[in-house]
Amino acid sequence: MMRLIRILLLASVVVALVGLYPALRASADEIRPALLDIKEQKTGLFVVTWKVPMRGDRVLSITPRLPESLELLGSPTVQDVPGARVEHSTYKNNIDSLTGQTILIEGLSAVQTDVLLLVQLQNGNQHSAILRPASPEFAIPIEASKLKIAGDYWLMGTIHILEGVDHLLFVLALLLIVNGFGPLLKAVTAFTVAHSITLALATLGVIHLPPAPTEAIISLSILFLAAEIVHKHNSQMGLTERWPWLIAFLFGLFHGLGFAGALSEIGVPQAEVPLALLMFNVGVETGQLLFIAVVLSLIALLKRLALTAPAGAWRVAPYTIGSLAAFWTVQRVMSFMPQ
Repeated sequence: MMRLIRILLLASVVVALVGLYPALRASADEIRPALLDIKEQKTGLFVVTWKVPMRGDRVLSITPRLPESLELLGSPTVQDVPGARVEHSTYKNNIDSLTGQTILIEGLSAVQTDVLLLVQLQNGNQHSAILRPASPEFAIPIEASKLKIAGDYWLMGTIHILEGVDHLLFVLALLLIVNGFGPLLKAVTAFTVAHSITLALATLGVIHLPPAPTEAIISLSILFLAAEIVHKHNSQMGLTERWPWLIAFLFGLFHGLGFAGALSEIGVPQAEVPLALLMFNVGVETGQLLFIAVVLSLIALLKRLALTAPAGAWRVAPYTIGSLAAFWTVQRVMSFMPQ
């Protein structure tokens, strides 16, 4: 019976890897929630940006229903960007304030995605929320509480890291290279410190690197670690095994710029920049620690069951990770090369 259980578990792992490969191949930190940004340019005049994800050539069937007091001026401008359709519109508000009015995302209950909502008023008040299939509407309050902002940005950071396949693969590769709890703790801490530094600096406008090259460097960092896994199994001590915290720190700087790019898309309340930045970063760490806990638990389970894998089965992880990273690198470099 135990032998049968081991065989079934090993088969399940293989099936999962094969089944997930096409999905992972097609997406790396690009499957993001929809974004509805409502910004008051001057009293009573609002610019609305609606960014909705696309699956292939199909736009998700969700539509924002704005407060009835908003009157559309002119025609919206629409453009397709990689993975999404963006619509820009201008509205006039026919009453004094949007306070107390409700924003609803129609069709959200039938779609498995979230909508990041950001409302910026000229009086300095800013409101943010995550609308989900179970809660697709938001009533604009008089003033956003600090607790609400903290909770929203913590959740945004957690969601971002758990949907960021490339960031998670980098962490997974580290786990497969670094031996011992102490060295692993140092490497993960170095990665955290590094991406926290660049996330803060980029969000505050101190440094800037174009998103496309940044994403290409991130995928290259994963490809590098995949090769390091192979070196380790061939008894060749690579740079990551020798100095795990240093490699994690150096590449973590670029991963932080990637996080900053996602945060810039969401937007940060100008009156609560430190709080929003801190809680987004805490959310990233929460998602990262959850992922590490799950991976270490699975590794412990496999060791407990003492599974006997076929010779050469260790290659599945580094070659899968490396193939995905190589594909993303080519894809991202091509995105900013001259046509």
